[in-house]
Amino acid sequence: MKFLDEARIYIRSGDGGAGCASFRREKYVEFGGPDGGDGGRGGDVVVTAVDGLNTLIDFRYRQHFKARNGRPGMGRQRTGAGGASAVLKVPVGTEILDDETDEIIADLTAVGDEVVLLRGGAGGYGNTHFKSSTNRAPRRADPGQPGQEMRIRLRLKLIADAGLVGLPNAGKSTFLAATSRARPKIADYPFTTLHPQLGVVYAEDEEFVLADIPGLIEGAHEGHGLGDRFLGHIERCGALLHLVDGTQDDVAGAYRTVRRELEAYGGGLADKPEIVGLNKCDALDEAVIAERSGVLAAIAGTPVHAVSGVSKRGVDEVLSALLAEIRRARAERRAREDAVAGHSKDTQWSP
Repeated sequence: MKFLDEARIYIRSGDGGAGCASFRREKYVEFGGPDGGDGGRGGDVVVTAVDGLNTLIDFRYRQHFKARNGRPGMGRQRTGAGGASAVLKVPVGTEILDDETDEIIADLTAVGDEVVLLRGGAGGYGNTHFKSSTNRAPRRADPGQPGQEMRIRLRLKLIADAGLVGLPNAGKSTFLAATSRARPKIADYPFTTLHPQLGVVYAEDEEFVLADIPGLIEGAHEGHGLGDRFLGHIERCGALLHLVDGTQDDVAGAYRTVRRELEAYGGGLADKPEIVGLNKCDALDEAVIAERSGVLAAIAGTPVHAVSGVSKRGVDEVLSALLAEIRRARAERRAREDAVAGHSKDTQWSP
């Protein structure tokens, strides 16, 4: 299945049905009076997050979504049927933005999250509604209100606990394959990974989701290489694993390049907890590993793990360090959610 993480679509809610102007015409009923029913309400446009989807490919081949119009009213005071809503099913982690203003309308981060983007038009009143003591036979019936329309942009940000960052060919895909059941493409040339990959990692009797995004190069925030469009997929991560290819001479320059791109992108990525790993240590001797780890540690200001996805060296230690940061991020998120829930409960009106 092709990975698609952005889509622009047009949506429109349904028009309300017209009211009916009719009169009772029954035998032996001398003054039947008005009996026109109201029109039905137009359908809404609803977006809901569902389980089992991990791409926006459904919106690649269909970009227009319209709810049904309400049915008109009929005689004998029959109200028209309401129009069916247009329900758009999207993956968990989808942001909805106004395509004109780029304003975030909704962020669906859990299964079952739902938002009504456009309300259907109200149905028009039939002539029964206008009957009064002074107007016994009204011939007025209102048309239904028109629906609303807009263009929106869907942007998918994968839900992952930790993210893998680094230059192209830093060994991120090999590490993901070595620590999970994910099977990303692995080759000895840059930009092997063209789309984000997810893997479920088991460590210390727990599991977490690790995201591997395409490698960054200098100037990625300006569109060089594959650009920085995939960095959005690690905005929700609790921690970052920064892998540096230990077989290159300038490990400090490689580290600085990625950090500059994270800072240029924004979104709080540069402030996330970072675990630094000197990768491909199976191809290095201990003296070189010690030297380059020291250089990296001085630049990063944090301990550096000697890692090899091929020989599994240092993998358990790195996963333990990642898991500790993930636990901390989860605890902070739960505390924020509890605080919000408690505040909402306290501000509820009570008689």
